[in-house]
Amino acid sequence: MGATTALVATAGCLTGSSISGDSREEPALAENRPDAVYVPTHRDGMEMVGGGDAGDLRVGLMYSYPHEFWVVEQDSDEFVTSPTGVEDGDAVHLMATPFHEPTGTVIPSSGLSVEITQDGSLVSQEILYPMLSQQMGFHYGANFPLAGDGSYEVNVSVGGVNSEQFGDFEGLFDEPAEASVSFDYRETARNEIDFERFNDRAGKRGALEPMEMDKVPTGRAPEQLPGTALGEAASGDATVLAAAVEAARFDGTRVGVSPRTPYNALVIPGMGLEATLTSADGSERFDGRLRPALDPELGFHYGTTVDELESGDELRVSVTTPPQVARHEGYETTFLEMNEMGFTAP
Repeated sequence: MGATTALVATAGCLTGSSISGDSREEPALAENRPDAVYVPTHRDGMEMVGGGDAGDLRVGLMYSYPHEFWVVEQDSDEFVTSPTGVEDGDAVHLMATPFHEPTGTVIPSSGLSVEITQDGSLVSQEILYPMLSQQMGFHYGANFPLAGDGSYEVNVSVGGVNSEQFGDFEGLFDEPAEASVSFDYRETARNEIDFERFNDRAGKRGALEPMEMDKVPTGRAPEQLPGTALGEAASGDATVLAAAVEAARFDGTRVGVSPRTPYNALVIPGMGLEATLTSADGSERFDGRLRPALDPELGFHYGTTVDELESGDELRVSVTTPPQVARHEGYETTFLEMNEMGFTAP
């Protein structure tokens, strides 16, 4: 579909080290960054490209300056983040948010790739990284070169979602699909995108406020989980809520945990979680993996279904793999070393 390119919001994206045709330079990272969520050095604006339908999903497409981001890697027996810099010729940082339009729910756990063409000729193609940004929450993104000013066609391929679906989501998102969005790019327009530095706040614990995007939701976790609250815990600076929900759609009692970022409660996908559920008399009722899932009330969560939950049952949750998502500045030092958590049924 065609789309206008009006500036609609400010995004939590970073500039590259040097932008062609623009005098801005990426600020140096704050000294003594905490191993926790912190305020980044700056905030870029973004340009809304448009949106397109990909099967059951709607995909919103945006861009900003090309910029450095961090990917998660395993180094021996620990996980670390490694920077991915801006390459020569990169023109934009392209961002895509897949969501379920009727409910406004951002849908993680699907792979996205992008092919950019101009007048039928291939300009660039790449698999997008799943990412966390303080202002966009969960999305997909990567830096891309362009062939100068002109009109482009962006084809976004969306893979099937590898999570369980319940309620209104049941039977959706299983099949791969594609969306196509056309847009006009001008380097001078890109160089007019807003830019704001945070000299006094940079590097301090805290976070920027999530943006309000035009027709594209931000991936927030539910403020409160439905059913019986099992408690709240912290792990690697993430806040984790747990609840038990008894409903026909689960064919039993759904035990779900919902990890979210501090300050703004943005969903954190890409984790490996295992749990044991032990009754008050010490007998084991569940021992295994908590699978990623989508539910209209629990939102994106990790969980399992058991026959029932009784008062005094104890749920122990361990993080076998920290979030395998790339991070924008302010998240790259945290969500790596994550401790075990405990919850008890009232």
